[in-house]
Amino acid sequence: QVQLVESGGGLVQAGGSLRLSCAASGRTFSTYAMGWFRQAPGKEREFVAAISRSGVSAYYTDSVKGRFTISRDNAKNTVYLQMNSLKPEDTAVYYCAAGSVPGPGGDYHSWGQGTQVTVSS
Repeated sequence: QVQLVESGGGLVQAGGSLRLSCAASGRTFSTYAMGWFRQAPGKEREFVAAISRSGVSAYYTDSVKGRFTISRDNAKNTVYLQMNSLKPEDTAVYYCAAGSVPGPGGDYHSWGQGTQVTVSS
């Protein structure tokens, strides 16, 4: 398995932007599909975005399409989530995950500890 560490969360006003990063350990990062998930208080964890091993294919949940962009840099063992036009309903703990199949139904087997994103109205 791979160890994942998220960073970049914080407090931002509605309409603002944040970029989350997820750094992975090891030399096999490029063999993993990567995903971002989030969990708001009192709610179940939900899929946000995912990216294929090469970075060619990306997947998004409908509520973030056009506002969030997932990307990866395999040379830096890092996956990013650029979040623009943030809304209060985006407030959650954001987790990155590694698996073999990208997308909301992927088999993610390694998870980071999460980073808090809070969007004020």
